[in-house]
Amino acid sequence: MKKPFMLAPLYLLMAFVPLPSIATGAAQDASTAPQKIDPLKDEAQALKGCVDALLAGIRPIANTRDQRFQGKVILANALCRGGQNTVQFRLTPWVDWTNYWGTGDMASLPSGFLSTKGPEFRGVTGALVDLEFERVELVKFNLFDNSGTYQDYINGRNGTGGPALKTWAQMRLPATDPNYAAVGGAGEQTCKGDLVRGRTVNGECNDVRNPLMGSTGTLFARNVEFDTAFPEQGQSDLTRNRHGNRLTLTQPDPEVISRVLFTRNQSTPDTCKLGFGLANNSVDANCDYQKAPFFNVLAAYWIQFMTHDWFSHMEEGHNAPGLEDIGCKTKLVDGVEVPLTPEDIQKLGCRPADQVDKPFVAQDSAPDTFKANGKTYQTRAAKTFTNTNTAWWDASQIYGFDDTSVKRVKRDPSDMAKLLLEPAPEPYPTHATGELFLPVLQPSDPQAPQWAGQESVGFPDNFTIGLSFLHNLFVREHNSFVTEFRRQAALTPTADSGLRNPSNPKHVITYSEVTPDELYTAARLVVSAEIAKVHTIEWTPQLLYNEPLNKGMNANWNGLLGGGDPDVSKALSDIITKNFGKSKDVAKATQWYSVFASGPGIFGLGSTASNYDVSKADSINGGINHFGSPFNFPEEFVSVYRLHPLIPDLLEYRDFHKDPNQIVQKIAVINTFEGKETDAMRNGGMANWGVTLGRQRLGILSLHNHPQFMQNILLPRLDTPTKQIDLAAMDIIRDREHGVPRFNEFRRQYGLRQLTSYDDFIDHHLDPASDAYKQQQQIVTELRQVYGTHTCDASKVITDAQVNEDKTPINDCLGHPNGSVVDNIEDVDTVVGYLAESTRPHGFAISETQFVVFILNASRRLFSDRFFTSSFRPEFYTTLGRDWVVNNGPGPEQIEKGQPNGHTQPVSPLKRILIRNIPELKPELDPVINAFDPWARDRGQYYSLAWKPRPGAETDPAFKQ
Repeated sequence: MKKPFMLAPLYLLMAFVPLPSIATGAAQDASTAPQKIDPLKDEAQALKGCVDALLAGIRPIANTRDQRFQGKVILANALCRGGQNTVQFRLTPWVDWTNYWGTGDMASLPSGFLSTKGPEFRGVTGALVDLEFERVELVKFNLFDNSGTYQDYINGRNGTGGPALKTWAQMRLPATDPNYAAVGGAGEQTCKGDLVRGRTVNGECNDVRNPLMGSTGTLFARNVEFDTAFPEQGQSDLTRNRHGNRLTLTQPDPEVISRVLFTRNQSTPDTCKLGFGLANNSVDANCDYQKAPFFNVLAAYWIQFMTHDWFSHMEEGHNAPGLEDIGCKTKLVDGVEVPLTPEDIQKLGCRPADQVDKPFVAQDSAPDTFKANGKTYQTRAAKTFTNTNTAWWDASQIYGFDDTSVKRVKRDPSDMAKLLLEPAPEPYPTHATGELFLPVLQPSDPQAPQWAGQESVGFPDNFTIGLSFLHNLFVREHNSFVTEFRRQAALTPTADSGLRNPSNPKHVITYSEVTPDELYTAARLVVSAEIAKVHTIEWTPQLLYNEPLNKGMNANWNGLLGGGDPDVSKALSDIITKNFGKSKDVAKATQWYSVFASGPGIFGLGSTASNYDVSKADSINGGINHFGSPFNFPEEFVSVYRLHPLIPDLLEYRDFHKDPNQIVQKIAVINTFEGKETDAMRNGGMANWGVTLGRQRLGILSLHNHPQFMQNILLPRLDTPTKQIDLAAMDIIRDREHGVPRFNEFRRQYGLRQLTSYDDFIDHHLDPASDAYKQQQQIVTELRQVYGTHTCDASKVITDAQVNEDKTPINDCLGHPNGSVVDNIEDVDTVVGYLAESTRPHGFAISETQFVVFILNASRRLFSDRFFTSSFRPEFYTTLGRDWVVNNGPGPEQIEKGQPNGHTQPVSPLKRILIRNIPELKPELDPVINAFDPWARDRGQYYSLAWKPRPGAETDPAFKQ
């Protein structure tokens, strides 16, 4: 019997919705310690709060930027969802949901109440509601395309509101493109035939009606208003008032910031050697770093593996011609930049002669403007930059992204559906075991000089041992799928493979008819989807380790209905794609599409239609939504992925075949770069490197936690006096060159509450007498030293993105009396600000500011990609391929033992990929729930962050530190 169609889960999430509460004054007194709370009294007040919240009604979506949610709720909702624990932190700048019941570990669960399940449900559900409201408003207010479509976004076109537009002339292929005629030439352009069967090398024809979108060489977008970008240029009165002419590309000095705020302090510098370790990989080496207890080094390399797929400003390993200084020149004294003395330079350890190559700039002429609604708008940012990669989640780091990179991708001549793997030559020890690896770049392959000797992949830049591990793993996975398909074809050669040719859609393609090229294309779709799934439901829930995010990320992929009743998912999919997706009404096409898309999950959107026709654009393109703005990554997304503190200086190498509990070498990460990774991988083998990366904790994203080797990298390709680079300082320079607003305006632009002083970075959950609190006070002192203070002028309005609680404009004094000496909080670089954020949701390896950027862009890259929505079907993936992605491998879905964090869940996709392709790791991985959790950690109860060994790992020295 079919279950009735119900939207109850969606309406349930809408209960107790927050009303606007915009307060931008000073944060609560830094001396306030967390209160002790009477549980029974708290429950009584909470129930009254729920009644009051219900009477208050549903919060409307903001109509203007200054009315945005900011993650802050009214008192009634705070009481209903988290009691007094939420109320006492409402005056801080940070979002409220992190203090709700059930959003942390066991300590966040209700105890001693009249009901324990009710408060927990209200807390977790309330957090999901807050997150959905943030996402809806981010979609509404934070899409700024640089490619020339923005005027239509504001004005609309032919009676359709801008955010409901689906096609743009700027997304047509130019006449110089080889596929120009194939998509329609000068007429209406629509991709068809072979161009829609799979992922093209350069990313064209993902959207069949906007063939250029997301392809190699298109422009990065923005998530911030154009005139707030490039604050050093002072384009508007607001920007000039905000920064008071204090900023240049090198002021405050990037290398001084790096050395004062980023450097890892060492207890034994002689055993670290600036991150280069000791001779012969001695186990006596030691480089201190702040460790995350719930995230492993494999996770750090995973995100580098991802960014290599998504974006790049460089071309084949180099930037534009010319060199520029990156600092070690000046420091701030009494508000004035003065030259560093030789003594200053020696103490800091920086290098005045360091230089970096300049960035490629696509456009730097003054942008055109237009007027609408009584306001003047820019058509683009003051400068634009080209994404030299495809913007799609298409595994381009493996398969290539343009005509040059694809020449590095080696297919197996014995089976052209496979990628080439080959045995390591003598005398590598793995040779005897028959283990296969990626081939090495040959002199005839396109390559930059620094890549010589490293493994041959589509995106070879900044290649390390961690990337080698992941590339080898997913090439093996590609071949595993091909092998299984070949096995099935041998068993049932005349059976329907599921694949269809859009040029002859009625012809059933049997297993025996599938060509090597067709199978290769399908295998790439499978691997790309697996990678996206791993990132969405495995990497991200471990990065954001709490119950709301576990539910939220799984809902993003599987739907709020959890992949349950297929009829319900189909009905919801039809509502979204046929109603909201095609609507000319802006609210339906954008805001409500986003909410209701959570019902069937991303892979339900448009892929369940019974009348699907692979030759029709409306079918294959039907599930996507770009929300009125062509998809590409924004520069701000690139900025928040500056995650270098995740990497340790030394890798704790283990021999899996002897005793994985023992660390046998300490290998400097820098000694596994570029061509050195080849020897490291072949000497160690995949199992040893798997347990090495899987067991070691990565570094937390905080100040004073950048790898020391990154501040002292040897870069001979640069013709500079030092031949070295401080990568931490370069991060700051690149963000400034790319026009990323400074931290406080960055938060305002994304609908988060501003800070009013450096003191706001201190976590008020801490006891003021604790060492952690005192360490944060020291960081405040250092921020004041580097960024300084000034006498404020209340007549200077500094932003129009938000207003004060009394609706007055925010001015230079940020709520302090006119003429006060205030912190230059407006000048803090965004990367410095989000690393300084010590107040974070439970289990968050990233900051609140970084996370809000992910809320928007992680959703968009799924909603915009037809291969994750309406083209997720056997006609493209094959039946085996579609089932492989859904079930995390061949055969039926496997269920994990027990109920991790209270859930019955499938064995995670990466865990199965690892076991499938490195089978000797099965005993190590059997007790592991999430492959990005340190493999020897006991996960404990309900999102515990405790660092303690699981049974069998008690002798691991990592647990003695």
